[in-house]
Amino acid sequence: MASNKAARDGEKTNIDKVNAELVTLTYGTMVAQLCSDFNNKYSEVNKQLDKMGYNIGMRLIEDFFAKSGMQRCSNFRETAETISKIGFKMFLNITPAVTNWSADNKTFSLIFDENPLADFVELPNDGRAQDELWFSNIFCGILRGALEMVQMQVEAHYVSDVLRGNDTTEMRVTLLRYMEDEMPPDDE
Repeated sequence: MASNKAARDGEKTNIDKVNAELVTLTYGTMVAQLCSDFNNKYSEVNKQLDKMGYNIGMRLIEDFFAKSGMQRCSNFRETAETISKIGFKMFLNITPAVTNWSADNKTFSLIFDENPLADFVELPNDGRAQDELWFSNIFCGILRGALEMVQMQVEAHYVSDVLRGNDTTEMRVTLLRYMEDEMPPDDE
């Protein structure tokens, strides 16, 4: 009986690994297509990745709350820890470090020791991609979209990436404001 459970656990691990690799390869293909569609105008590719991520984040937050059973966080520090230790762990099986807090506790860094989207990736060797393309920019949009759904307007951007030759991959996240429950413009 125990060997059957171990076999099922092994199958699940293999399936998860195949699924992760499929996502990684599919994402890489999508980024390559965006680069082609925008004639290697990497600032436009970055904007599109952010926009896609934003739309994903707006929907992903519901899945996060349903799967985690979490309630809303009480402050931005708690939000940062939840993003790192529960959100990234739940969806990507990674746990970026939360560090470099600003004095006003409105800005922090996520330091990624690993990035599953960047597996098997080499940036185009055109002399510009290393300086202009943020390959995993979809993560910035996901955070913006998800946090906006819980009334936090944030700005997120990368400051370094190992794909660009940096020592670390670091994303900065800044709380711009807490949003009031706002009615859509056409609703009464």
